[in-house]
Amino acid sequence: VLLIIFMISAPLLTVGVPVELPKTEASAVEIKSEPLSVSIDQQGAIFVGDSETAFDALSTRLLTEAGGANKAAERPVFVRADGRAPYQAVARVMARLSASGFTKLNLITDTAPEA
Repeated sequence: VLLIIFMISAPLLTVGVPVELPKTEASAVEIKSEPLSVSIDQQGAIFVGDSETAFDALSTRLLTEAGGANKAAERPVFVRADGRAPYQAVARVMARLSASGFTKLNLITDTAPEA
């Protein structure tokens, strides 16, 4: 039982940047390979995993973590943006990721409460 609990909770511990995700009615996405995580906090600061990264270094950092430019299209990227983050910051990050060769971009949200 403990093994099952740790298997379920371990992926939840990988993201350490506290953000308040916007609520949507979208369903979960199935992932076949280990995703890269990019977070944007309320002030627009960018984090890869749990360490802050400058916008200019974002492409290089993610391409290194993905294993090179030839593997960028295969690796999904989870973008977790605080609901109060500036739209411009989120749009710039998504555009930079797309221009760097990442094609599997996922905007992570919380599920909206049912009315």
